[in-house]
Amino acid sequence: MSEKIMVHSRFIFCVMIISMFLLSLSSIFLLQFSSHSLIPRSALELILVNNASLYFMPNLKREQILLPPSGDSNFQSQKPRESDCHASDLSQKTTSVGQQMNMASHPTRPLLKVFMYDLPPEFHFGLLGWKGSVNQTWPEVDNPERIPRYPGGLNLQHSMEYWLTLDLLSSKVGQPCTAIRVQDSSQADVIFVPFFSSLSYNRHSKLNGQEKVSLNKRLQDRLVQFLMGRKEWKRSGGKDHLIVAHHPNSLLDARRRLGAAMLVLADFGRYPVELANIKKDIIAPYRHLVGTIPRAESASFEKRTTLVYFQGAIYRKDGGAIRQELYYLLKDENDVHFTFGSIGGNGINQASQGMALSKFCLNIAGDTPSSNRLFDAIKGYLLNLLRSIKRDEWNKMWERLKQITHHFEYQYPSQPGDAVNMIWQQVEHKISSIRFNLHRKNRYQRS
Repeated sequence: MSEKIMVHSRFIFCVMIISMFLLSLSSIFLLQFSSHSLIPRSALELILVNNASLYFMPNLKREQILLPPSGDSNFQSQKPRESDCHASDLSQKTTSVGQQMNMASHPTRPLLKVFMYDLPPEFHFGLLGWKGSVNQTWPEVDNPERIPRYPGGLNLQHSMEYWLTLDLLSSKVGQPCTAIRVQDSSQADVIFVPFFSSLSYNRHSKLNGQEKVSLNKRLQDRLVQFLMGRKEWKRSGGKDHLIVAHHPNSLLDARRRLGAAMLVLADFGRYPVELANIKKDIIAPYRHLVGTIPRAESASFEKRTTLVYFQGAIYRKDGGAIRQELYYLLKDENDVHFTFGSIGGNGINQASQGMALSKFCLNIAGDTPSSNRLFDAIKGYLLNLLRSIKRDEWNKMWERLKQITHHFEYQYPSQPGDAVNMIWQQVEHKISSIRFNLHRKNRYQRS
């Protein structure tokens, strides 16, 4: 009797093994040779995303499953496309993740393909007084002499919109680049909105003459109407759009209606968390106002006769009360420069010279959470610690600062590792995360 039971058990075991083998074989057959199987394609993709069988799908491109195709919120399948900066063969469907990352970081290949709206000049370079010929939207950026200059003073510290736009206008096929401008929005990774919102606020937020509505507000209203009518905005709800609003009061009237987009900001201090947050938005460094000192000309420890330097507005609103307290504590110290100052007259040149001859520069909060002074000086410490820092330790800090200062430079044309390039890198990181979350949400809805 026991022998019959053992034979029966072995038979059942063999049947189970054969069944599993046939099931696996049929699944592979359905994936490779049938696009009209009884199993819905969405179910197949859901199964595949949750296991490690991605490399066994000749008819399903890996990038269509891991990441949604660029510029398509419905995540429809697309044909692979060539890189605009450097043509590449994307026919290899089994390229490893490591190889893909190397391709993306190669200096001759763009991290991002960016579609930029051709907004009328009044939204961008027209605010700088530029007037092109009839039907000319953009200035000729190949000739630096013909590029409109961004105004100096405090305007300059929020000029990210200007540098990013110039970078896109000058991007060319075949040249090293971080972001490349494309003419077809369906081929883009991100949609850039070239509105000089900070300049618009600084120059046109006040009423002039008989105006009942400021030019700044009118431009914002027109921008909202424009975007809400675009297929690109409707396709993603604005999530793949990039808008620069670096001045804390820029885009004040439109920010809630455009808050789904990625924002380039100075800080999160004046935004509710549902409108601006680290998950989708980018904090960009201020554009420094003082002149950059070449590394070889930077003064040594012995030649910096001032221990601590601060020159600026001292009496501020509640958020800047610490400045007033520090002023009364430090103003009588012999090796401390702590005085009133402004950008007017020769203020910026004086600050440039004073900071260059100081061992440390104070970075004190004003009436906003962030301050451009940090990006003028790049560091600051409490006074009771500064005198304990001797030459060798100071030199180590000094050398480290010289290694990273290029990351805070806005310039045209942009250079590898500068602020413009690093912003684009952050955009690439954010858009990848946004796509992943959208794809995951869509996948769960299908399931």
